[in-house]
Amino acid sequence: MELWRLPGHRLRELLGRGEVSALEIAQNHLERLEAKEPQISAFLHVNRDGALMQAGVIDDRIRQLRQAGEDVDAALPPLAGVPVAIKDNMCTEGVPTTAASKILRDYVPPYDATVVRRLREAGAVMMGKANCDEFAMGSSTENSGYFPTKNPWDPTRVPGGSSGGSAAAVAAGEAAASLGSDTGGSIRLPASLCGVVGVKPTYGRVSRYGLIAFGSSLDQIGPFTRDVEDAALMMNAISGHDPMDSTSADVPAPDFTEALSAGVSGLRIGVPREYFGPGTEPGVDKAVRDAIALLERLGARVGECSLPHTSYALDVYYIIAPAEASANLARYDGVRYGPRAAGAVTVGEMYARTRAAGFGPEVRRRIIIGTYVLSAGYYDAFYLKAQKVRTLVKRDFDKVFEEFDLLATPVSPTVAFPLGSKVADPLSMYLSDVCTIPINLAGVPAVSVPCGMVDGLPVGLQLIGRSLDEATLLRAAYTYEQYSGNGGQVAE
Repeated sequence: MELWRLPGHRLRELLGRGEVSALEIAQNHLERLEAKEPQISAFLHVNRDGALMQAGVIDDRIRQLRQAGEDVDAALPPLAGVPVAIKDNMCTEGVPTTAASKILRDYVPPYDATVVRRLREAGAVMMGKANCDEFAMGSSTENSGYFPTKNPWDPTRVPGGSSGGSAAAVAAGEAAASLGSDTGGSIRLPASLCGVVGVKPTYGRVSRYGLIAFGSSLDQIGPFTRDVEDAALMMNAISGHDPMDSTSADVPAPDFTEALSAGVSGLRIGVPREYFGPGTEPGVDKAVRDAIALLERLGARVGECSLPHTSYALDVYYIIAPAEASANLARYDGVRYGPRAAGAVTVGEMYARTRAAGFGPEVRRRIIIGTYVLSAGYYDAFYLKAQKVRTLVKRDFDKVFEEFDLLATPVSPTVAFPLGSKVADPLSMYLSDVCTIPINLAGVPAVSVPCGMVDGLPVGLQLIGRSLDEATLLRAAYTYEQYSGNGGQVAE
């Protein structure tokens, strides 16, 4: 049986009924991984021995439950045996964590990130660490310090970024689910370009403890899956307050699976006119509008709306995010983390040599921008003004959610673009996130759900919700998925 074709909830059902073992699931996915990796390069580190060991522990537990005459299905945790990949900017105890940067090439964390620990407690089996843009800075996973990841639907194209390895692994059947991080679209963009579901939760819904920071007021961890039910199960596992993260929301997390089948009848869905600009490809525009029309036929009330400060969001983001990156990456100096460059005579020279050798061009570019906008004489003109405009962006969302329950937009203005086509043009690359960045500035949740194919490449529908209302987002995404037939596909 090709178990790698099945979503996580189906694998968990088969395991609970005794039709497969956790070891069979893990071995099947490892075989798929070995077959696909030469084409897509989704993983920086494959946790083969660890995955097989975890699966063996689950099978031992099942044998013990059977011998005791207990209900195995009821006793197993909700993600038992489900193979997952972890973006390489999340700490994993005893497993290399590099953030796809050469400056961290030898780093092996002594602890798990909270989300990794919670997935282990839920029974998930870690297949390995997924490739990403270095320190999560990029939109194509071409900025990895090691190698680019390729799109499973067309290996000549990018998978999106920065969580491209996480998305590609799920799309190719190398893992049933994965974790990514989203600072300006880094979950939703690769989810759209790879044809999988990607959830960017409300800022604070999911702990960031153990996440290697890029932009601390923007970063959020979320899941990739092949269908919405799996996304809800993953959200159940990773959500909730964490005292180890001072930005973690101290509010209870609901069971995100409970409302999935409630439908969309009566939901008010706004369509912001600013998100359908002249840069949107005609095929993408049609696929997204067709998806919105289906939601309307299913009972949602759809109307046009406006988020007037959207046009400023990209500029604001590329001041605030590099500023925070400049502060966060100051610790990588050749003293506390990473390898130290040889040959330096002074401390300043050591810093310069180490960082020049360890950081790639995109990371260096953002550090320089961030340091500049925070410097004396420019702080008020750039950083302070950007924070004020960020408040206006947030107020746009607050106002529109007085009238609507959800918003519907494209995720990306284009389908996956060819590898190398934008590497020399950073501004063109930054425009890939034009539809996703405002959501991070506002801190609200959003989901990308597959809504069709254009010239053999996936397109994603973005649904945006009120703060801490991921349940309504997932309910609408699930309803669309059930009636559109666009969920659960695997790239062959």
